[in-house]
Amino acid sequence: MVRRALRIGALAALAAAAAALPAGAAGGGLSVLVEPAAGIAPIYRLIIAARHSVEMTMYECADVTAEQALAADAARGVRVQVILDGGSYDRSLNQPAFSYLAGHGVAVRWASREFDLTHEKAIVVDGATAAVMTLNLESRYYSSTRDFAVIDSQPADVRAIAATFAADWAGRPIAPQGGSGDLLWSPGAQAALVSLIDGAQRSLDVENEEMDSAAIEDALAAAARRGVAVRIVMTADSEYTSALRSLAAAGVRVRLYPNSASALYIHAKLVVADGARAFVGSQNFSTASLQYNRELGLLSADPVVIAPLEATFNGDFAGAAALASRASG
Repeated sequence: MVRRALRIGALAALAAAAAALPAGAAGGGLSVLVEPAAGIAPIYRLIIAARHSVEMTMYECADVTAEQALAADAARGVRVQVILDGGSYDRSLNQPAFSYLAGHGVAVRWASREFDLTHEKAIVVDGATAAVMTLNLESRYYSSTRDFAVIDSQPADVRAIAATFAADWAGRPIAPQGGSGDLLWSPGAQAALVSLIDGAQRSLDVENEEMDSAAIEDALAAAARRGVAVRIVMTADSEYTSALRSLAAAGVRVRLYPNSASALYIHAKLVVADGARAFVGSQNFSTASLQYNRELGLLSADPVVIAPLEATFNGDFAGAAALASRASG
């Protein structure tokens, strides 16, 4: 990918324009961005606003504007550190960004091979604000993909995310902390998500890109069998048809978007239980994602967080088609 020279004036204009945009519904130190409606400008604004430091862990990075914003931060003396996943697929995808950032004053490293993948998508700015995201910084998908970002200014959360970043940067083992109690890290997220599902009494609303975890599937099926209203929205993928049909047989209502360029793509990772507790983060519902990757999500009972997640889910469910039966293919 061809990288244009830095245009500081253009980035300043972007920052000014982004400053006029709403950052989400703030409450309790948290706010939510719903993509694609919110647009990526609030994330650019967060990066551009840095005064002292930016620490970013990203599974996929292919966004010229974000890369230029990080380079512009470094050019004005901000300490910018970036960890990019270096798996065989993502190293080739991330190599242009790696080379550009390294050539423009940004400290950039490939992620540790301690993890199967570093699938986390998180940014910490000035040790004061963090973005915990389901989206990658990959511009070609911004306009067509359902994703969420939680902007988190709770000090305990930000400290915990920054401490894990520092350990991952140095290649040191760490037992990541839960911050104010709401951070959910992988490896090891499976038990907490199963507990969230098992605790539901009335309803479970789920969006995910994958359905390849027996533990999650069993928990969802058990919830439906005990009378919980379980709804799932995904993008159709033949790899997960068998699992989804088994869930439907247990009483789960499954709806899908077609895997086509014209349809909304469900990349979000979301669970809302009883309209009162929610998970949102980078974890897909696969054993690798929950147990072996570096991932970061957030569990919240904050109504200001839950309301936009639930409203978005309801709209997505209404816009999707019911899972086809075996007979109809």
